[in-house]
Amino acid sequence: MKILKPKFWDQNYFTFLSILLLPISLLYRFVFFLRKLTVTEKKFPIPVICVGNIYIGGTGKTPISLKISKILKEFNQNPVIIKKNYKNHIDEISLIKKHNKVLTAEKRGDAIIQAIEKKFNVAVLDDGYQDLSIKKNLSIICFHGRQKLGNGHLIPAGPLRESLDGLKNCQIILINGNKDLEFEQKLKRYNSKLIFFYYNYYSKNIENFKNKKLIAFAGIGNPQNFFDFLKENYLNIVQEIQYPDHYEYKEKDLESLSKLENKYKAKLITTEKDYLRISPFLRKKFDYVKLELKFQDEEGFKSNLKKFII
Repeated sequence: MKILKPKFWDQNYFTFLSILLLPISLLYRFVFFLRKLTVTEKKFPIPVICVGNIYIGGTGKTPISLKISKILKEFNQNPVIIKKNYKNHIDEISLIKKHNKVLTAEKRGDAIIQAIEKKFNVAVLDDGYQDLSIKKNLSIICFHGRQKLGNGHLIPAGPLRESLDGLKNCQIILINGNKDLEFEQKLKRYNSKLIFFYYNYYSKNIENFKNKKLIAFAGIGNPQNFFDFLKENYLNIVQEIQYPDHYEYKEKDLESLSKLENKYKAKLITTEKDYLRISPFLRKKFDYVKLELKFQDEEGFKSNLKKFII
């Protein structure tokens, strides 16, 4: 059963639950260390760019993967996005298919082999930084400026998928938000060669929702970031409803939302990923916010990207 992320993951102090779960986190860290010792890394004949994270979920890997693929096409490359075939990630696969070619497999390495056979010349891994079986030409780690490292603990005591020592294998850090020199210095303790770029989201259809009462709902990694974005754009949000990440909306969920719509006489809006998880036969009652990602220094990012693939 999918659950919402615990709130204590993002509290920058010890809580009873985080202390209680620390022994399991230590065991998780030990198991991950053993994997590093036993897994053999495979090199592929095409460049592999990995867009990953250390903070689990909600860091924008899929939009970044799409943006990178778009830039690669500007370089006259033929990229494909690689996704591991998780059943509950159909929303992300559907989103990618709208904008780019995507290949999936039980193992990412098998999907890269498919990519080579289909004459793609760059593989962009949407997730996979912790997949130790693949040699990456470029590894990019994504963070959100609000959550950063959360409480700094490994799962389940905190939101980190691995310790910050893992940054040694990364070249570029992408942060959704404004420049944060303190955070940069913190990460540079683990890898002094890290290069930092910042980006923000802009909406293509925000004007459609101005001067209206809105009910916002989302089942993504960090729904609050979506709600905050709406409020920062001066939208009138009368209610916010959170669902677990990759939540599969059932008919009863949509009926409940429709009742709220009638109660508040408000329009229902969500993210594009959530919208794609709603049955096509039931989508007409809902709308989504179209987002566009922009780097604060796009030319600088393009220049660094080019070094690793051309």
